Amino acid sequence: MTIHIAMWSGPRNLSTAMMRSFSSRADCYVSDEPFYGAYLAQTGDDQPMAEEVIASMDCDWQSVAQALRGLAPEGKAVWYQKHMCHHMEGPISIADFPDMRHAFLIRDPRRVAASYAAKRAVIRADHLGTARQRAYFDSIREQTGAVPPVIDSADVLADPAGMLGKLCAALDIPWDPDMLSWQAGAHPQDGVWGSHWYDRVNASTGFGSPPGEMPELDDAYAAIAESCMADYHAMQEHSIA
Repeated sequence: MTIHIAMWSGPRNLSTAMMRSFSSRADCYVSDEPFYGAYLAQTGDDQPMAEEVIASMDCDWQSVAQALRGLAPEGKAVWYQKHMCHHMEGPISIADFPDMRHAFLIRDPRRVAASYAAKRAVIRADHLGTARQRAYFDSIREQTGAVPPVIDSADVLADPAGMLGKLCAALDIPWDPDMLSWQAGAHPQDGVWGSHWYDRVNASTGFGSPPGEMPELDDAYAAIAESCMADYHAMQEHSIA
């Protein structure tokens, strides 16, 4: 029986480092944004490497979802699935994964906007995914009667061992200290978009330093971040820190 872990995140949110962390477990297989191709094919969003992403992936919402609900590849006991909330624009939603263990990775939208802006000329508030992330959190809480784990990237960077230990406990899997480090370079399960987005994580061998001062944003990006703050703070209230 596979333990399916769905980590619902937004972009520029420590999500790839978290995927690297779980990939360091001997019992774990990881998947990188499995609905990205379907999202791009459906929305036509002008993302970097969009044509390459679509060509490299299964872009059928239903078949991707069916595969994700199956047994983990390579006979692994745990299947960690890194999901971007803003990708879920098709007929599939979190409601289609009732048997998964759901968790939510959040980050201050001002830091997300600053990091995302460095990689894109134009962003919208929906690219940060905070509204859907909050809606998904509320949905799981109502469905299960329990508060699903929420983890803030700033807390992970401040205390990786402590926070990952709490996350593992919340997900009912054993803590593995191998999660604190990984080999530098690309990972076999990285999406083709990693060549554009993953330069920093590919150069890393573990979690970085805690965040410094809050970045300054121009008016457009500041407005986008501000529009996401209420949803972020609502999620932050439930952080497992």
